[in-house]
Amino acid sequence: MNDLRPEQDTREAQRVGARPPPRTPTPLWRRALWLIVIVLVFAGVVWWVHMRPAPQSPAGRFGAGAPMPVVAATAQKGDINVLLNGLGTVTPLATVIVRTQISGQLMRVAFKEGQMVKEGDLLAEIDSRPYEQQRANAQGQLARDQALLANARLDLQRYKILVAQDSIPKQQLDTQDSLVHQLEGTVISDQSQVDTAKLNIAYCYILAPVSGRVGLRQVDAGNYVQANDANGLVVLTQLQPISVVFTLPEDTVPAVMKQLNAGATLQAIAYDRSQTTKLAAGTLATVDNQIDTTTGTLKLKAQFDNTDNSLFPNQFVNIQLRVETLHDETVLPTAAVQRGAPGTYVYLIKPDDTVTVQAIKLGPGEGERVSVSSGLSVGDRVVVDGADKLREGAKIALRQPTGTSTATPTSTEPGSAVGPQQRAQPGQPRGPRANGRAGAGGTSQ
Repeated sequence: MNDLRPEQDTREAQRVGARPPPRTPTPLWRRALWLIVIVLVFAGVVWWVHMRPAPQSPAGRFGAGAPMPVVAATAQKGDINVLLNGLGTVTPLATVIVRTQISGQLMRVAFKEGQMVKEGDLLAEIDSRPYEQQRANAQGQLARDQALLANARLDLQRYKILVAQDSIPKQQLDTQDSLVHQLEGTVISDQSQVDTAKLNIAYCYILAPVSGRVGLRQVDAGNYVQANDANGLVVLTQLQPISVVFTLPEDTVPAVMKQLNAGATLQAIAYDRSQTTKLAAGTLATVDNQIDTTTGTLKLKAQFDNTDNSLFPNQFVNIQLRVETLHDETVLPTAAVQRGAPGTYVYLIKPDDTVTVQAIKLGPGEGERVSVSSGLSVGDRVVVDGADKLREGAKIALRQPTGTSTATPTSTEPGSAVGPQQRAQPGQPRGPRANGRAGAGGTSQ
């Protein structure tokens, strides 16, 4: 026991020696230094906040209260076409699969693929020699039976005389009369055989049933063709005139039917897929007899002369149907129309060069023009460019439209008005549209 005691004392001394020494307290001068640094940083932030320049006014480079430059247009009186747009497919008036009506060897193909042919032109020729032999045989049989009929008729006349003289029994006369009728029927049958043979010979020469363009030939010369061939010889498509079948929403049907019932001729214009190129102009031919309940649309058919072959079968086109023309309407550029909480409105320019929000009711539109049913009068000036920066009562100054080379008066006297930009003539460049608004330009009147 006494031997273990010194060992325990040694372990206790080592445990006590392993404890960390007590931390020395931070000097007071170091705490004061950190406090001074924090105060200086806070003071610098406060100074920067108070001394930085004030933010620029929303008026931007025009300055607070400066007039906003805008482009204006004058509401005018004009005509507006009521147009309906529909998607359509070019459909030929006739598509014919040309087939042979008799069997035989195809001797000759008389057309070139893609050729324009007229009605009655020769397309193909089939070997007619077997049918010519049939015709000769039928003609010989006909001649034989015609001779027998002539002889029977002479005998009938003789028997009538002999019966009148009571030289032969009347039964023999009746028998001869019946023979004459039998031979007459035989002659009619023989004549039918001759006509059938002639018709078969005519069928050997295949003619175009309609005028149009032939497609790719399905059979080459030398092949044996039959009337029941599924593909036929060639497909013939009529191109002039041609039709377009298109659809319109059911809500537009009453307006269209009103004009048709009144006997009006509605003009239809076909545009390409992008609606940028005019392809052809025609008229509305007819309408379907019921509305498609799955799509809520009505099918209509327009017909085009297609003299330049600009319309091709199964081509996808856009149809613009002119229903009617409204006269003496109040018209202004579509760029002037704004939409927001008041509905559709414009910024009306007052005589003191300020603007006010004027609610309007729109009518039909055409291109970059739209008619106004109520809310504006002819001669009222409205903003067409720069309206996104305006507020009720804002001061404005008229400016020249972007891209206009001629000087535009900027007078804001009541007697001076800025009208809508004239449509560029073909070959003349159009000016860029300010702020991405269509038809925002204007010229002075």
